[in-house]
Amino acid sequence: MFEKIKSDLLQAMKDQEKFRLSVLRMLKSAVQNEQIEKKHELSDEEVLAVIKREVKKRKSTLDEYIKLGREEAGASLNDEIAILNEYLPEELSDEEVEQIVLKAIEDNSPATIKEMGKIIKAIKEQYGTSIDMGKVSKLVKEHLS
Repeated sequence: MFEKIKSDLLQAMKDQEKFRLSVLRMLKSAVQNEQIEKKHELSDEEVLAVIKREVKKRKSTLDEYIKLGREEAGASLNDEIAILNEYLPEELSDEEVEQIVLKAIEDNSPATIKEMGKIIKAIKEQYGTSIDMGKVSKLVKEHLS
C-alpha cells in the first residue's frame, strides 16, 4: 500500500498535478511518522488506518467550516478527501451495516446496553477497516435501547 502511494506521488510529480502531489506528500509524511512512532514497517492494515485518520481529520475540519458558514474555505478539503478515499476499500452501505449489526446482536444476545462493547468488538474483529465503526456504534446503541 505504501509503495502504491509512493509510486502515485512520483506519477503526480511527472504529470505536474500540484494539488494531488501536495496531498500525497502529506499522506506519505503521515505514514512515515507512524512508522517512526511504531518503530517498524507498517502493514497494509496500519497504512489504511493512517489514511482513515487523515480522512477523518479533514471531515471534522470540513464540518467546522460548515458550522461557521464558510463552505468555500473547505472546498479543497473535499478534493483532498476524494484523493485519500482512492486508497481506502469501498465502505459498506448503510443497509449492509444494519444487517451486520442485527446479526451480531442476534449472535451475542446481549442482556443490556452495557454489553454494547462486546458486540462492537466482535464486528470490528470480523470487518476491520471496511466498516464505519461510528455507524456501527450508533446502530448498536439504537437497537439495544
